[in-house]
Amino acid sequence: MLASRLLFFVCLLFCLFGNITAQAQANNRPEIPRKTRILFMLDMSGSMLAKWENSTRTEVAKNLLSKLVDSLQQYQNLELALRVYGHLYGRESNNCQDSKLEVPFAENNEKQIINRLKTITPKGNTPITYSITQSANDFPADKTARNIIILITDGLESCGGDPCAASLALQKKNIFLRPFVIGIGADTQFEQQFSCVGQYFNAADINAFNSILKQVVDIALSKTTVAIELKDDRGRPVETNVNLTLLNSLTNEPEYNYVHYLDQNGKPDNLDIDAVISYDLVINTVPPTILPRLDIKPGKHNVFSVPIPQGTLHLRQDGPSPYGQVQALVRENNLEKTLLAQPFGSRQKYLTGNYDLEILTLPRIYMQDVAVKAGLMTTVTYPAPGILSIPSDMQGYGSLYTIDNSGQQTWVYNLPEVINKLNLPLQPGNYRLVYRSKFARGSKFTDVQDFTIRSAITTTVKLFTK
Repeated sequence: MLASRLLFFVCLLFCLFGNITAQAQANNRPEIPRKTRILFMLDMSGSMLAKWENSTRTEVAKNLLSKLVDSLQQYQNLELALRVYGHLYGRESNNCQDSKLEVPFAENNEKQIINRLKTITPKGNTPITYSITQSANDFPADKTARNIIILITDGLESCGGDPCAASLALQKKNIFLRPFVIGIGADTQFEQQFSCVGQYFNAADINAFNSILKQVVDIALSKTTVAIELKDDRGRPVETNVNLTLLNSLTNEPEYNYVHYLDQNGKPDNLDIDAVISYDLVINTVPPTILPRLDIKPGKHNVFSVPIPQGTLHLRQDGPSPYGQVQALVRENNLEKTLLAQPFGSRQKYLTGNYDLEILTLPRIYMQDVAVKAGLMTTVTYPAPGILSIPSDMQGYGSLYTIDNSGQQTWVYNLPEVINKLNLPLQPGNYRLVYRSKFARGSKFTDVQDFTIRSAITTTVKLFTK
């Protein structure tokens, strides 16, 4: 009886200890912050039977992939799957749908993938485009997950498809991130075709293939951070509070949007990013500053320093204006594209340089080579308008022109056909009014009057009505 009880307690302790140990081992497994799903897409077309060093391409690929899959058991929040193509039908059948999800996504399915790899043999075609398209159905519907494809192939598309277009279309739909493509026994045509499918790696020999497999997984699973230093005209990283956008270089769609921040020590904060994607950095200054194809080192902290010296353009308006809200169209010097329609009464930062302004008064004021200097404020205003007053109710057709010092007239404004005691704000200067009443019987009854507008003064013009 005593022996039985002792044996019971020993078993109980063993079970408890075993559970605690297993739980401790599980807790020690590194956890990926977001659910990550990796689909291994393996080429098992007939060409994979070719000799590679002391083995065949297929045996090397299966052995090294099995070891890699086995090593991934240490990660939590990671699911794997295996799709194979070119292994179901012989090449003589010319089957271009020879692709199958052999092991679907699941947790802790590493042994299932390894066992399935042992039984697969190369046979047929290389339907890469079809396999990429079919992979859209392999990933579970989960908008929060990171979906990654690792494509291992020794041949080009053999079924007339366009793997680049297929990959790009699915990336734009956020089905998966930019794929990894590992070319075995590389040919010069490989990189030309596959660099547009995803990030291409050339496995010229077995050691390179093994190293690339580990590198790709490291890129996919390692934590990567970025800090952006925004420098002034002296090279000091003191510029801040600017919107930053990290664009997907392939799809041109925004992956991250931030407003730049400096901490109490004047340091930019560290931003977690996904190193699988290639990025263009857009710093939303006016005009924008763009750094294409950031050279991001996966699994490391990356610091990028960008000079964006800025000054401030102040469009000053002293009190209410008869025009109402006046804006200035701001353009880079000698360029046609409008950067901003900036309202008077506001301040706006611009990159240092010269700008052209078109102030939307009547008539418009054009200013060229307005200098914006680093750390300084450039103030621009415009003369207070005067008022053209036409005191009578009129019906007719007429226009206003400016008259310059040489006597040349330039059109400014068409009068309304029905005038109800018009009061029109105009910039100071010399003008000509040309008008014919609706009821006048001939062009000879056109009324032409010259007048001068002065700031803050009303000028009255009486029109000839017959």
